[in-house]
Amino acid sequence: MRVVAKFGGTSLGSGDRINRAADSIAAAVEHGHEIAVVASAMGSTTDDLLDEIKFETSDADRAEIVSMGERTSVRMLKAALAARGVDALFLEPGSEQWPVITNDLGEVDVEETSKRAAKLGEKLDGVVPVITGFLAQNLDGEVTTLGRGGSDTTAVMLGKYMDADEVVIVTDVEGVMTGDPHVVEGARNVGRITVDELRNLSFRGAEVVAPSALSYKDDTLDVRVVHYQHGDLLTGGTRIEGKFTNLIDMQENKLACLTVAGRAIRNRPGILADLSKALREADINVEAVASGMDSITFYVDIDCAEKAENVLHGEVVKDDLLSSVTVDDEIAVVRVTGGELPNRPGVLQDIVTPLAEAGINLHDVITSATSVAIFVAWDDREETLKIVQDKF
Repeated sequence: MRVVAKFGGTSLGSGDRINRAADSIAAAVEHGHEIAVVASAMGSTTDDLLDEIKFETSDADRAEIVSMGERTSVRMLKAALAARGVDALFLEPGSEQWPVITNDLGEVDVEETSKRAAKLGEKLDGVVPVITGFLAQNLDGEVTTLGRGGSDTTAVMLGKYMDADEVVIVTDVEGVMTGDPHVVEGARNVGRITVDELRNLSFRGAEVVAPSALSYKDDTLDVRVVHYQHGDLLTGGTRIEGKFTNLIDMQENKLACLTVAGRAIRNRPGILADLSKALREADINVEAVASGMDSITFYVDIDCAEKAENVLHGEVVKDDLLSSVTVDDEIAVVRVTGGELPNRPGVLQDIVTPLAEAGINLHDVITSATSVAIFVAWDDREETLKIVQDKF
């Protein structure tokens, strides 16, 4: 197999952990696998360096300063591999074989990076390159960075462009867990998870794999997360499946919009659960939910509208704090799903402004970590779809 293994700061946080990392790499090489390594700065070195910059500095100087953490890591790991008889070399910005190139805007130069990475991949037979994560350089040779979580991005990007079979993210967690083991009891490892699921979790606080990294994953590249104590790069942990695709989708069927009004609904613990349970028991699927201070809106298939209205009306008459239920039918929904949406400032404005200019009224806009759902009148659906497609 051809494997890109990324070691996070915690997994390289001491000499003992560097030894453990070197052992796992050497074992994989001994079994005949082609290994490229991406190394983060040891421990919290990058944050420590940033904290000590108490003066005005240019972006170029700042990048040079923070690069010292990764530059130290690759030298340490290369030396540990050499002590085990592994033919290794460290690569950092400025190296002749350095692969990760950015343009003048600080964005990855895909054409140049893919070309250099492929060339590096041709030399993996018997040689282990140890590459600084997080760092890049522009075509003028100046050091740049890939932003927060950049080492993950380096690893998955290189895995893709070096035609690797697998990217292994070695970190301080045993893959993706069912919950935070520091908070909940009985948290266990999730053996498999989709890119879509993980990106949504990542944008909501799960620090497993940087969301920016997953945009480089495709169906041909396996990505796995393992604990640094595991010791085996090729087994265990959580396998991340599939790829995250940008998608603009218009739902084919008409929806109805049912709104329940009540005094200070937002401050009513369990009210959403009560209303949802009533719909569930009536076998009514809810397509989406939106809430306000004094109302909750359910979107359901239009064929279920009358039934849903009767169910919700029954809940209203049982509850003195609920006032009324109303129905607006023939609603359409257009959904935009994309891995880069959370990193795109003004994305809602990009959607709302052209729709407003076209005179299209929005019934609702519901967002999640990586998607935007736009609810409009059924007769406006085709124009809405065209406008959104033109934008994305």
